[in-house]
Amino acid sequence: MDALLERSHQLKQALIDFILDADDELAEALETYAAAQLRRGSGDTIQQELTIDSFAIEGKVGDKSPVDLFIETHPELSPSDRQLLNNWHRSFMGLFAIAKILDDGFELMNWLTAKNYIVKFNNAKTQQEMSRLKAGEILLTRISPVTESYWTFSGPYTQMGKLGKPKLAVAIGNFKENYKSHLYSDAPDLLEEAWQSVLTYHQQFVEFFGSDEVTMPGYQLNKKIAELQEITTEKSLAAAGIDSSKSLGEIAQEAGVDEEEIQAAAEDMGADSKVVSQLLKNKTTTAKMVTSKVELPADLKKAEAVTALSHPRWGQMFLPTYAKIKTILAAEDWQSIEGSEKLIRHYLESKDINAFIWYRLAAEYPNSLEKILQTVLQRPDFNLKNDLDTLLQEYHKLLEPELPEIASVPVHLHNLFQEALGEVHKTKSKTKGQKKAAKGFQKL
Repeated sequence: MDALLERSHQLKQALIDFILDADDELAEALETYAAAQLRRGSGDTIQQELTIDSFAIEGKVGDKSPVDLFIETHPELSPSDRQLLNNWHRSFMGLFAIAKILDDGFELMNWLTAKNYIVKFNNAKTQQEMSRLKAGEILLTRISPVTESYWTFSGPYTQMGKLGKPKLAVAIGNFKENYKSHLYSDAPDLLEEAWQSVLTYHQQFVEFFGSDEVTMPGYQLNKKIAELQEITTEKSLAAAGIDSSKSLGEIAQEAGVDEEEIQAAAEDMGADSKVVSQLLKNKTTTAKMVTSKVELPADLKKAEAVTALSHPRWGQMFLPTYAKIKTILAAEDWQSIEGSEKLIRHYLESKDINAFIWYRLAAEYPNSLEKILQTVLQRPDFNLKNDLDTLLQEYHKLLEPELPEIASVPVHLHNLFQEALGEVHKTKSKTKGQKKAAKGFQKL
């Protein structure tokens, strides 16, 4: 183990001690950060250690990170130490596969971006603990750069063993739920393309419906969304050089696969069967990303009225109660409407009602929304303009969007999903009567 690796371990321990010993704004920031993180996880020892480790890099005290504060308050640090600490701003969480066992670490592949890293041990304890791991096993952990050529383990890890494709797809789906900000953190090109796909779909939505807001019966909206998807798929096929005029049978024959298998896999994954067959045919396609499937949940398909809202950053939202909430806000006597207060509280408490929806309602009905919230919250001094953001944060709503579900996904993840569902379909075919397999990755 070289001196730089040993020094990285010493500095990391000093940084963690610096954070845990703090009793000022840094301590308050850690408490706030930990409360938000632990709501998502199990709260076990590994989760707590991961939270502190993440806070050291991602946390904020004003406009500075704990690493920045550590450097500022330790003038004795050498230039080499400062460079090493500053490099840690590039550290990230990942779901890694062990590609190769090395004498002093591993070669890991980040499943989210298919990028490989040489990751070395920086202390004997970690090396001894991880010496039992084998190639092919999956690890959930954070890695930090040491030099331009190799990285090290930043904190604790969760060993997930060797996962078959269905379980791996579910694990990636879970990672996406818990670590959205780390989805493509080491691949800014993929992240940019994913965000661009959200904007593109929004533009297509507005062009198709003539507005960024539309309300209709659920079954009808689902049909319209399917029509929109057909249009976007045709454009995607054309961009990928796929001849949409060919029949599925022709494409299947070219791909060397069975047409029925393509149909079954496409039905399970909610994808266009031509896209599935093309991906089977050409695993080295130059396209980086694949468009996500959009479909209304079963309960919304049966709803009398569903409002679809679209935004270039927040993505698409489908709400069966949006028309009613607008009726409440437009009413002279909102309390005379049955269930009005309950619905207002639902909009505050539900994780499906994001900040964008609140901002939209606040822009359209500022006076009535302010008065209603004063009554419902029993806060007569509540000021919509000054207090709305604080209220939304109080109810654990993000003020800035995370990458929406509509965003396109990297081809290698789409392929994994396709293959996982193919395996699930074959298993289901052999074992009739079993419960329908979970599709955790379908949300990715």
